[in-house]
Amino acid sequence: MRDLRISVTDRCNFRCIYCMPREVFGDDHAFLPRGELLSFEEITRVARRFVALGVRKIRITGGEPLLRKDVDRLVGMLAELGVELTLTTNGVLLPKLAHRLKAAGLNRVTVSLDALDDTTFRRMNDADFPVARVLEGIAAAQDAGLGPIKVNMVVKRGTNDHDIESMAAHFRHSGHILRFIEFMDVGASNGWKMDEVLPSREVIARIDRLFPLEAIDPNYEGEVAERWRYKDGAGEIGVISSVTQAFCSTCTRIRLSTEGKLYTCLFAQGGHDLRALLRGATPEAQLDGRLDAAIAAVWRQREDRYSEIRTAATPAARKIEMSYIGG
Repeated sequence: MRDLRISVTDRCNFRCIYCMPREVFGDDHAFLPRGELLSFEEITRVARRFVALGVRKIRITGGEPLLRKDVDRLVGMLAELGVELTLTTNGVLLPKLAHRLKAAGLNRVTVSLDALDDTTFRRMNDADFPVARVLEGIAAAQDAGLGPIKVNMVVKRGTNDHDIESMAAHFRHSGHILRFIEFMDVGASNGWKMDEVLPSREVIARIDRLFPLEAIDPNYEGEVAERWRYKDGAGEIGVISSVTQAFCSTCTRIRLSTEGKLYTCLFAQGGHDLRALLRGATPEAQLDGRLDAAIAAVWRQREDRYSEIRTAATPAARKIEMSYIGG
């Protein structure tokens, strides 16, 4: 257990088809009431226990985490824990917040961008945001020193895979790390089909034909992205192959949802409630010990290996939505 991902909101200003499809998350969708969300103080207390138990990296996620009011204040609180602190965002609010986030102690950001072509991008995000808004956000993050910036592209065969080569060409020599993610069956609402998955090996082959690549070693044990670099020195890309090359056996991630449930897998069907412990009758002097014991028990008992046993039929099982616990 080295990587804690904390969702700070279930709300988002995009309606990406693989995460929050509009037919499910429409105008009448009931998001969590504010009182059910963990407070910044509660999040920080739980995060401190994770660090004490071995976590070395914290990622703030959502929904869209920059929609959480005063999120830079939370960043400042978490930065005091002394571990690597990152955030995943769709990027459109970074021009307003990037410098505040850096000043508060954020180390770097990952930005989601699924196409460079506006028509394709809108087809993927189903919202009225042009690509230029995201590129402005990436530039703002770079200006603030929130790098190396990673840019994530979810690849859905037949929808945006024609933009793979143009994305690679655009981000070569930029200093940013472009990563291609296989379309996954997260949750139960994105209409996932196995034949819409473009295997990462095909992504690498297509880019290699234009810009020759060579494999490079992972940065650390349990890194989910397979790393490649351009032979001409133009930078690095990565692929995340949760569908075709499962990495369950080396996973070091655990997730805390917006309202305090703990999930040991992105494809989990249920979580473990920490909010009840935080807000229950446990004496203050005993709370940290109780949290430590609860977290350790959850981690030790995990048996998650969904990606290893996935078939075309398994997505029928009801799973937690990605918008609820982050990516």
